[in-house]
Amino acid sequence: MADSICIQYYKSPAGELILGSVGDRLCLCDWRYRKMRESIDRRIRNYFGLDYREEHTSLIDAARTELEQYFRKERRDFTIPLSTAGTDFQNNVWDALQQIPYGGIATYQELAQRMARPEAVRAVATANGANAISIFIPCHRIIGSDGELVGYAGGLRAKKLLLDLEGSSPGQYALFD
Repeated sequence: MADSICIQYYKSPAGELILGSVGDRLCLCDWRYRKMRESIDRRIRNYFGLDYREEHTSLIDAARTELEQYFRKERRDFTIPLSTAGTDFQNNVWDALQQIPYGGIATYQELAQRMARPEAVRAVATANGANAISIFIPCHRIIGSDGELVGYAGGLRAKKLLLDLEGSSPGQYALFD
């Protein structure tokens, strides 16, 4: 059993991330300077009942390797096991996000409909914003219903970089059906 959440910092081409693992699973790949940093960290620490400790782990090394491959366009899918710290609803949203393929985009409304919860658009958007495992759980693939880039924890510049890297074209929906 883990005695801490091991973290390391990673400077990606899109911005600095905090990578964290608990046991043999990645529980954190989040933007270091996001507005909700304190509340996200508190939620993760409370969920696992553990504190952060900056420490080198083989799992974080593997996550870093997969991210580097992704940024070099050598990887489209991730194999790192994940452990999410969320409610059942949040976990359902994060599972649905993982069904959007590389290069695909969707709106909050489309994601809510996919989950058979068309009335829950705002709740889906809130859960999307609470995602603490960015890129691996691709919340960057969600755009506004008007085709515009909307809120992203890493900032819109990072979101645009990720979507451009994947070849996504807002207005040309490559949905997950």
